[in-house]
Amino acid sequence: MNAFAFSGLLVLVSSLFFGFFVFFKNTKNRVNQIWGIFSLAVALWGLAGLRIGLIPEEGRALAVFWWRITYLGIIFIPVLFYHFVYLWLGLKRKILLYLFYLWGFFYVILEWTPWADLFIGYDNMRLVFSSFYVVGPKPLFNFFVFCWYAIAIYSHYELYAAFKKTTGLKRIQVKYFFLATAIGFLGGGFSFSMCFGANIYPYYNFTVPLYPAIMAYTILRYNLMDIKVAITRTSIFVVIYTLVLGLPFAIVGWFRGLLTGWFGSLWWAWPLGLMAALATVGPFIYIYIIRRAEDRLLKEQKRYQNTLRQVSLGMTRIRNLRKLLDLITHIITKTVRISYAAIYLYDRETDKYVLRVSRDKGRVPLPELNPDNALIDWLLLERRVLIYEEIKRQAQDSPDPVYVQLEETMRLLTASVVIPCYLEDKFLGFIVLGDKLSGQIYTQEDLSVFQVLASQAALAIENAEFYEETKKIHEQIAQAEKMATVGTMADGLSHQINNRFYALSLIAGDTIDTIKMIDTSKCTPEVKEAFEQVNHALERIQANVIQGGEVVKGVLKYTRKGEENFQALSLDQILDATLEMVQYKVTLSELDIVRNYPKDTPKIKGNLTQLEEVFFNCIDNAYEAITERHTLLKEEGFRGRISFSAQPKNNKLEIVIEDNGMGIKDSSQKKIFTPFFTTKTSTRRGTGLGLYVINKIITDAHEGKIYFESEYKVGTRFIIELPIAEE
Repeated sequence: MNAFAFSGLLVLVSSLFFGFFVFFKNTKNRVNQIWGIFSLAVALWGLAGLRIGLIPEEGRALAVFWWRITYLGIIFIPVLFYHFVYLWLGLKRKILLYLFYLWGFFYVILEWTPWADLFIGYDNMRLVFSSFYVVGPKPLFNFFVFCWYAIAIYSHYELYAAFKKTTGLKRIQVKYFFLATAIGFLGGGFSFSMCFGANIYPYYNFTVPLYPAIMAYTILRYNLMDIKVAITRTSIFVVIYTLVLGLPFAIVGWFRGLLTGWFGSLWWAWPLGLMAALATVGPFIYIYIIRRAEDRLLKEQKRYQNTLRQVSLGMTRIRNLRKLLDLITHIITKTVRISYAAIYLYDRETDKYVLRVSRDKGRVPLPELNPDNALIDWLLLERRVLIYEEIKRQAQDSPDPVYVQLEETMRLLTASVVIPCYLEDKFLGFIVLGDKLSGQIYTQEDLSVFQVLASQAALAIENAEFYEETKKIHEQIAQAEKMATVGTMADGLSHQINNRFYALSLIAGDTIDTIKMIDTSKCTPEVKEAFEQVNHALERIQANVIQGGEVVKGVLKYTRKGEENFQALSLDQILDATLEMVQYKVTLSELDIVRNYPKDTPKIKGNLTQLEEVFFNCIDNAYEAITERHTLLKEEGFRGRISFSAQPKNNKLEIVIEDNGMGIKDSSQKKIFTPFFTTKTSTRRGTGLGLYVINKIITDAHEGKIYFESEYKVGTRFIIELPIAEE
């Protein structure tokens, strides 16, 4: 086998392999279809070249036949290449596509007609280098070669124009695509030189199998790998295996006579043994050279990848969430040198994925994403990295509308890459990365490192959130303990306050008596008026002293838990006592308190003090919700309403407390009885213990049941079931 035939074999194998690989990757994609047909045309050229290189000198007629086969592929190579460029770039000049195909079909038909000699000189075909035949030119051949080059050059011109217009990742893709195809067309185009008498051995044909491999890999994975690496890997592969497979054939061709003289009929064993030895050593040589080449090409990339790996190991020691998120975005943007980075985390209170940190003040990213967003659904389902260019291509090629939604969301996020953060099966959020400042694309190795970083970041984020929640709970517990301490001090404080009230009452009373004993008949009107004002002020002091004493009495009564035994209590008795206390916190005049239960409602068995606390918290929460609705919705004529209704249910009394407040969001309803969880938004934000304590009082202390129904912006109903007292 000569070098010409061997180059044809490489072209045949590489074109068929990568052509079918691309085609079957997405058989419905028009771009993939044209690429597959284009690869077949190149493979046909390679097959015919292989066969022509193996034809002996006396096989002139057979060479003519195979050259005819060859030109079926050669004619359509530039046409199909332009068709591919036309589809890939989305060009609009369809008339050129039609003209190029018309040109191709003209020469194909001409070649198989009696007038074929006007095109190719099969009659003056000559043997070159004593190894293969070459056809000669005819009148229409010159025009054919001119058009062949013109179509190829024009296709590259369109690629160059696209390179000048586009930016970012697409620009890089077009640039390397241009370079790869230029290599292939220059190598294949030189083959025409022998037709015009330039006897240059076609070693340049070995560049032809290089560009199909590069282009096919670019089509499939150009968004994951720098094409320089693909070029390097493919070039090294071609060189090494050309030596591995070609050297034994060269020895046979050059030294067959010598080998026959030395080894007789077993001469073939030595080239065969050499081929086996080279085939064994070849992979190791290839791996060694590839590693050395990639170490040089990817030196900067490997440096920042190692830095990211080291950073990922130390993130779990950071307990402050904000500091952790700032560190992650800072390290990524500075180390990898990317234009933009952001982190979105799930927020339980809003049930949304909220932007927690972003690095690039010039951008205005989306502040939050809803859980039903297509991007969130995709990350939850697929659990893998999203690449914008890949999604954009799918949006153009696939009929599935989800890709259009994904493309739109990623565009609004200004995301080149979106990396999900998972802690085992728990989805915490995602990291958004923009383009590299260098204009390079994200490699597969980059994405692998980012996934490791995201996993470590998820663990660190979980730890930081747990630490902050624990810290918040400790603060709330301390506040609750402080309030409990105030409760235990209530007895002593009430005694001291009552003593002060008693003293004020005595002083005010004595002063009033003194004023009454003064004869003011002879005083001037001004003095009389002054005495009257002082007397009125002292009377107001006495009235407020009495009212303050009642307040102290109510506080004392509220804080003395469990001092009363369980007894039969009417709903009116509980409500009256509660309203007496709650009026000092809630402006009852702003509400309509409605009692929708009959007078003969059965009594319940309970502890009055504890049930007062239950109703106190229910009224307080309802008032807060009503205030929030009034503030946010600003409904004309709106007035707060809290209604109480009751009816027997088996051996229990079902009490319904209903308000027309803001209601509870769906995302908060599952956590409503959780300790330290609060939905209050005003400055009087609660500790989150009220409903938790209510639940304990009803379920544990009274063996009852409590649940609720709520609709956001409509209102809430608390249903309490308490045992009916025995008669």
